[in-house]
Amino acid sequence: MSKVSMTQSPVLTIDGPSGAGKGSIAQLVAKALGWSLLDSGALYRLTALSAKRQNVSLDDEQALAKVAEGLVVEFLPSEFGEPVKVLLNGDDVTNEIRTEVAGNDASKIAPLAGVRKALLQRQRDFSTETGLVADGRDMGTVVFPQAEYKVFMTASAEERAERRYNQLKTKGEDVSIAALLKEIEERDARDMGRKNAPLKAASDAEVIDTTRFSIEEVLAQVMSLIH
Repeated sequence: MSKVSMTQSPVLTIDGPSGAGKGSIAQLVAKALGWSLLDSGALYRLTALSAKRQNVSLDDEQALAKVAEGLVVEFLPSEFGEPVKVLLNGDDVTNEIRTEVAGNDASKIAPLAGVRKALLQRQRDFSTETGLVADGRDMGTVVFPQAEYKVFMTASAEERAERRYNQLKTKGEDVSIAALLKEIEERDARDMGRKNAPLKAASDAEVIDTTRFSIEEVLAQVMSLIH
């Protein structure tokens, strides 16, 4: 895509590891500004889910790329504190793609060049004239490198594990903080060590460590960058 088409509307990229709070902040900012929202991580989770439904191996890069190209996806606003509502072929799969298994599946296929290529243009097409908030791992470095506003959110692995633990316990799930911490550390290692679009802050991104900040404080920091 040309430089002109990638910069014709305002874009805020919010990158960072799982559990840093990207999704919540992205939704709040999008609602406050009336901008569109892209949950790029959901696209990888959806690709993995769709592949499993079609009996496609998560090691078959070529087949996975075709699955990614054929996704019929819609993101819908949700209530405060809830993840973006996601429809796959009209089917509400919001809860199904938010499990730890789905997250790990997404992390496994994300390094595959064929899958990333298939989803790249699709992600850029979410940009609208009114503006876009793009939440992910490589929004500011690869998908929208010329975005006007860039944020990289992070938090300690221990804090992210505790947040996830509290979320799952609220839903009545039997989970272990130790197991969640191990999964988060393994996922971080995969995301940061992959050859294609590794997880890292863009050189021109504002880095925000959310470990000791409330969601209101983080939101204020992000909104101040735009205003």
